[in-house]
Amino acid sequence: MERLQKLLSQWGIASRRHAEEMIQAGRVRVNGEIAHLGQKADPQSDRITVDGKQIKSTNRPEQVYLLLNKPAGTVSTCSDPQGRPTVIHLLPTSLQTGQGIYPVGRLDADSTGALLLTNDGDLAFRLIHPRHSVPKTYQVWVEGKPPENVLQKWREGVILEGKKTLPCQIKVLKTGSKDESTLLEVILKEGRNRQIRRVAEQLGYPVIQLHRSAIGPIQLQLPNQRLLPGEYRYLTNVEINFLQSR
Repeated sequence: MERLQKLLSQWGIASRRHAEEMIQAGRVRVNGEIAHLGQKADPQSDRITVDGKQIKSTNRPEQVYLLLNKPAGTVSTCSDPQGRPTVIHLLPTSLQTGQGIYPVGRLDADSTGALLLTNDGDLAFRLIHPRHSVPKTYQVWVEGKPPENVLQKWREGVILEGKKTLPCQIKVLKTGSKDESTLLEVILKEGRNRQIRRVAEQLGYPVIQLHRSAIGPIQLQLPNQRLLPGEYRYLTNVEINFLQSR
């Protein structure tokens, strides 16, 4: 017996969070009865349906692990009520439907760069859980030239909504013309909503452009392959093993 949200994520139906929303919305039934959050079921003996369609463990799609170079203007969701293009729309039709692929975590619409997509619900759940801190590397252009004392304050942690951010790594990569902008490399081990943009704004050096270049050792740019905005690649076995070991 497993919790329904875990079963749905394992089968590639939805992320565990989205599965919980589907259950709360009454879209999931077990043996004809509307399911409730926290309910357990046995896929071998119980009849589980989503939106009236029976789900069978034998129909579980092959697990897929992708790295996408997210372009600006796309949202990191499977669908968008405002009709904006999503990262799923960047995939070929064969991966858009019937595979249960969804983004792991988010980049806001204006940000670009490395985004993982998978239908491995257990892996996605682990990667977004705070205790599994996978470092993420960003290239961030900010307005002005933040002095070392400001960067050190950022490294040590800044209070956001009453909670201090975790320590992070920051170094200056480049200074723009006439010191009007600065390119920083920021490495975080947490991912609070729009964290870099909010901290930079609070410190007085707003973000101009934000790009995520790596998730742990998983790089957008490989020696023999360069992902352009909107392009994706399958993760290597070494990269998958790294993520599964977290």
